[in-house]
Amino acid sequence: MALTNKLASSIADPTATPGSEQLDRSPASRNISFVEQEFQVPAHGTTAVDRGADLLVRVLESEQPVALAELASASGIPKSTASRLLSALERRGLIEQDGERGRLRPGPAILRVAERGMLERNVVELARPSLDALGELSGETINLAVPARHGVEHVAQVDSRHFLGTGQWLGRTVDYHCTAVGKIFLAFGRAAVAAAPLRSHAPATVTDPEQLREQLELVRRREYATAVDELEPGLTAIAAPVRGARGDVVAALSITGPTLRLTPKRILELAPKLIDEAQALSRRLGHAEPGEHAA
Repeated sequence: MALTNKLASSIADPTATPGSEQLDRSPASRNISFVEQEFQVPAHGTTAVDRGADLLVRVLESEQPVALAELASASGIPKSTASRLLSALERRGLIEQDGERGRLRPGPAILRVAERGMLERNVVELARPSLDALGELSGETINLAVPARHGVEHVAQVDSRHFLGTGQWLGRTVDYHCTAVGKIFLAFGRAAVAAAPLRSHAPATVTDPEQLREQLELVRRREYATAVDELEPGLTAIAAPVRGARGDVVAALSITGPTLRLTPKRILELAPKLIDEAQALSRRLGHAEPGEHAA
């Protein structure tokens, strides 16, 4: 009965405030009942969602990373408003800054979907020939990894043929700074080096950000990364970048094994083969090197 009286009162007197609830007092709302108003979405909230969605679509459809000012101008949104909306999208991993330039591109949450084949092609399926070839060549554990919000995710694996292998990596997330695949993503702008001292996993872990940046410069020059005893004593890995159709590094191929087998000499033997297979996978994903035509 009390609820009935409350509703009746609300409809009869639109200026009444049932309990402590604050209703819309605009002229347009005065012909709307209390119940109807309770289920209305505030106009400003809808506008924010629409504007955020518009900015996200513009980032996704741009062939190159795009600047905040360009997005604000193209969408007709004030720059300060666009900045707040883009920050929210970045926090959710939907967009990310392109290295230190501050331009924006699709983020890891979007790319993980794309990389798993839900938008265009299934990178795991396309990687299978390269995974098998590297497994046959090296006899070691072969992985395909993608960048994620809190580290590197392993999405495909070929097991080592040796009794002494490196275990199951599928479903595991590892830090960027102490893994070969992680250094690939750091080197090519898919993740950022933290300013604070980095977490130590083993005596050989590089915890100084400046020292790590020096390593990443070498990674960019030679197109592969190594991690020797950095994640765990006795564990060594090498990795190479896999690029998508737009040239961004979307994944990494790696060879992992015991340090006693993956010696410096063996790493130098395997690195060119690893790079070749990473480039072959990149071509299957639609990437073309300068002077080439995409498949």
